[in-house]
Amino acid sequence: MAEIMREIPQDDLKALEKESTTSIQGYSAALVEPNPALDRKILWRRDLVLVPTMGILYMILFLDRTNIANARSLGIGQPNGLEMSLNMPTNGYNTALWIFYIPFVLAEIPANLLLSRRFIRPGILLGGQMFILGIISMCQGLTGSFGGLLACRFLMGIFEVALPAGATFMMSTYYTKREAAVRFAWFFNFALAGPFFSGLLAYAIAGLEGAGGLYGWRWIFIIEGIMTSLLAVGVILACPNFPEDAQEWFLKPHERERLVYQLEQSRGAETRGSAIDSVPLWKILIDWRIHLFTMCFFCCDITAASISAFSPTILTELGWTSTVAQLMSMPVWASGIVSAFLFTWLASFLNKRTPFVLFCIALQLGGWIIMRVYVSSVGVRYFALFLMSMGTFPQMPTLMGWLSANLRGHKYLAVGMAWMIGFGNCANFVSSNIFITTERPRYPTGFSVGLGFTVLGFVLTCLACFLCMYKNKQFDKRRENMTDAERETDDEIHFKLVY
Repeated sequence: MAEIMREIPQDDLKALEKESTTSIQGYSAALVEPNPALDRKILWRRDLVLVPTMGILYMILFLDRTNIANARSLGIGQPNGLEMSLNMPTNGYNTALWIFYIPFVLAEIPANLLLSRRFIRPGILLGGQMFILGIISMCQGLTGSFGGLLACRFLMGIFEVALPAGATFMMSTYYTKREAAVRFAWFFNFALAGPFFSGLLAYAIAGLEGAGGLYGWRWIFIIEGIMTSLLAVGVILACPNFPEDAQEWFLKPHERERLVYQLEQSRGAETRGSAIDSVPLWKILIDWRIHLFTMCFFCCDITAASISAFSPTILTELGWTSTVAQLMSMPVWASGIVSAFLFTWLASFLNKRTPFVLFCIALQLGGWIIMRVYVSSVGVRYFALFLMSMGTFPQMPTLMGWLSANLRGHKYLAVGMAWMIGFGNCANFVSSNIFITTERPRYPTGFSVGLGFTVLGFVLTCLACFLCMYKNKQFDKRRENMTDAERETDDEIHFKLVY
């Protein structure tokens, strides 16, 4: 203790003056004492290091995953375009989209379990994969055939597999239930900034058409791939370890101990290898919470994947040139960024999730309905993209935070977040095959399927809310029938589901 006291800054010493031999659940009494100044300092440190590091990682991944839509819109239907220059078949673009998600979906859970077992430092595992991903992404711009493009997309899925779920898992381990919602919003807004800036980059890179003997769409992949590898070095250096093992440059010993205590108070004794982490994997995989919230995420991601992969094409078909369409996609993404932070902040402030998710689904429905009936006005159809963006992107961080808040233990979090990201992203298999080239510009199949899944998402969200309320009532009844001694030893009984 004397060694720790010497490392504590003077303005924090007051909080530890009441140190005694008394301990609460293995913690010193000083950690239990209220200390708002120290708590704010720890929160700011997490916000200034963890959120930008994980956010930039997610932003680059999202950019590398969706830049194929921008590349396609440059010279669409022209000999210098992506499809014609690689002699792609009619459904070639759709195939290039879904082939990425085969390894991405299958290996999410094993990759997250590897991260949670801590065989490799998080910064090395996440940043190293990101570096390789950038190289492969760059190779998309150098390939000379459709088969080469498919091979690059498949390899990208392999090396991206641990990154989105790993980033969300790291976020889940560092924030309490109440803190997580807004941080997931900031984190997810970094992801939305990827395609936002991708439109601007694509507009600027269009001027490189013919430079070095390469088409403009090739330069999109090359430049953004180089950016990915360079930023990966920053992730390797800046990514901290898990809370209980956080480096001293990030959290001092007394700050680390206080944070671990707060996390345990929020989620239960999960950070020190508690019994909850001894639950067999099969039991986690049949947990209704994981599957129900993943299905809600899946329904939402149908819209997100459709906007990511096809909005530049749709904007081109509304009458804008391919370069102008790149710029016109930016306000659509910007509206999603603003609404994501606004709605998740309100949900966190009021500690309510269901009403905001349902309202956002209603916005989604409005956008899909306008697209499905094919309103003749270009301005109205453009507005529909805003409704879809504003309704979709707040749901995703809210659902991530909702599931995270309802899980306990590193193992549950690792599997649950990986399952949501991995199998929720199966929506890309659907969205990449419902916008059929021969049906443009009305795309009746694509718009009908999107509308149907949005309605299903509304129903599933209501069901999730009902089950959370029902389970809490069961816990309350069980608690009433327990003795004081049983309540003290049964940690599970104190865990309440949020809705």
